[in-house]
Amino acid sequence: MARGFNDASRGAVKGRTAALVANRGAITVSIMLATFMQGVDTTIANVALPHMQGSFSAAQDQIAWVITSYIVAAAIMTPLTGWLAGRFGIKYVFLISVAGFTLASALCGVASSLAQMVIYRLLQGICGAALVPLSQSVLLQINPPDRHARAACSV
Repeated sequence: MARGFNDASRGAVKGRTAALVANRGAITVSIMLATFMQGVDTTIANVALPHMQGSFSAAQDQIAWVITSYIVAAAIMTPLTGWLAGRFGIKYVFLISVAGFTLASALCGVASSLAQMVIYRLLQGICGAALVPLSQSVLLQINPPDRHARAACSV
């Protein structure tokens, strides 16, 4: 029996057929947007670092925590992504990650101190760590084996 995107298997790719996923295009576009959002955010933070340094009157070693906090949080959370997806389901973890990342991004936009920015970037790293691995997993789930290479290239 083929397994659906929401069933208890939570990650099985075996037995998937293209006919089971009628909204494959919409899922692919939403996954691409989430992955794009994470990539753009990382780039924006690196480009805006000198401006943040001036706005927060921070030394270079202090402002580096804006980037470091994100990297450390993502490094800790990435290995946990598989366990979380297996325990709670790929869809649930992905949606929570997107919502958390979006909220953390908005909070970064209104941060008024370096400490707030570091905390919000830490939250972004926690939520954003799951976006790329889960994106790839979902794309492999919703596409038949003969389309896996094409699906993997879209993220």
